[in-house]
Amino acid sequence: ERAIMEECVKPTVAALKDMGRPFVGVLFGGFMVDGSGKPKLLEYNIRFGDPECQCLMKRLRDPGALLQLLTDAATGELAGKEAAYGDMFDPELTALVVVMAAKGYPGAYEKGTPIRELGAAGDVKGVTVFHAGTRAAESGEPADELCEAAGGRVLGVTAASRGGGVTGAQRRAYEAVDAVDWPEGFVRRDIGWRAVAREEAAASK
Repeated sequence: ERAIMEECVKPTVAALKDMGRPFVGVLFGGFMVDGSGKPKLLEYNIRFGDPECQCLMKRLRDPGALLQLLTDAATGELAGKEAAYGDMFDPELTALVVVMAAKGYPGAYEKGTPIRELGAAGDVKGVTVFHAGTRAAESGEPADELCEAAGGRVLGVTAASRGGGVTGAQRRAYEAVDAVDWPEGFVRRDIGWRAVAREEAAASK
């Protein structure tokens, strides 16, 4: 994280300021880490990342603080508030998101397939199911129990764990994924595997 900030993000922001175009907003960087552990910048997006943002939302101490941060950014009132906003996220919470996508994505995929048991998924401790590509189903069933897929990346099943690390968050996320009734959807089963392996190795020492 330190290398990313010092070698990539801060120089970018400083260069924009030097150009007379100071940047205020969300700067979302896409990075790869090479074999030596050095970060490589692939791209910047001027928006929140999807689905990365879902993990950030789960770790907020107070969601209202994010609204105030965005308001202050838009009105030029950020000065002197670095300490307050630097403490927005709970350091004891670890979050992980698993994307449920329509079969065939990122190629051709079917729309309109029914998704059930979202309520059961959301009942898993620490889990929030974020909708990305859904629409209401015209069946009369409760909205939290039935919707339809309307895109490729459809749901972001996001879990947070306090003290359980990535291993605990991963376990909760996949428990929630397995509660969803959507035969036409699929997920990757390896999300977070490197971090889980590091935690297991550390625990075995």
